[in-house]
Amino acid sequence: MHEGNTHMLQVEGLNVFYGSFHAVRDVAFDVRPGEIFGLLGPNGAGKTSTLSAVEGLLNFQSGTITVAGYNIKNEPLKARANVGVQLQSTSFQAELSVTEIIRLYAGVHGVPVTKQSLQDVLAAINLVDSGNKKYGELSGGQQQRVSLYIATIHQPPLVLLDEPTTGLDPQSRRQLWERIEALREKGHGVLLTTHSMEEAEAVCDRIGIIDHGRVIIIDTPQALIEQYRNDPEVISVSRRGKVTLEDVFIALTGRAVRA
Repeated sequence: MHEGNTHMLQVEGLNVFYGSFHAVRDVAFDVRPGEIFGLLGPNGAGKTSTLSAVEGLLNFQSGTITVAGYNIKNEPLKARANVGVQLQSTSFQAELSVTEIIRLYAGVHGVPVTKQSLQDVLAAINLVDSGNKKYGELSGGQQQRVSLYIATIHQPPLVLLDEPTTGLDPQSRRQLWERIEALREKGHGVLLTTHSMEEAEAVCDRIGIIDHGRVIIIDTPQALIEQYRNDPEVISVSRRGKVTLEDVFIALTGRAVRA
């Protein structure tokens, strides 16, 4: 990480085209140290394209992406080395044990693993008695805990989480929230995408709402709720008697279901 850098991620003027389709339009936002930033939007809004560009998996036509001070086009290897990624569909070899997966990815990232440090890791992710279990035998919540640990095994300044709690039961979801918040406490910057407005309201310090390829607003969840609390459109979609982030989101992006 570059010394003196005050942002874990800076995205400026990002544009992504697929042929003639303009998928991402002049998107700009930043993620600061010790911050969970939520990127929210309907299906097809440009979230995945933006995330893929940040990961270095997608060539973008214009704009700048800087990860921990490294320009992703000028210094792609250094930029990627400073990112940890947990995808919604992350899966490891089902026949490998938890211990084997940890040792494998520790080796990839040059992280030393001793017998004691391995036990410490298993304790930290609540899998002390499951080290020899095959990954395919774990529950969804257990798999996500392993996945999140592997994404951060090299202590990257920036962590990308793409809908990490999808399909988890309430207990597993809350536990993962706590682990994500622990990353914030350690000073990591976290970029989170989610379709759960409850999740965004609960864990994100700031959110950006993207629609039709553009970021239409960035603020804290509470500030957005306060700003739109008395908006007639927000009031008209509110179903709970009290305005929520979901009400604001639907009022800003429309009620139509996206494919």
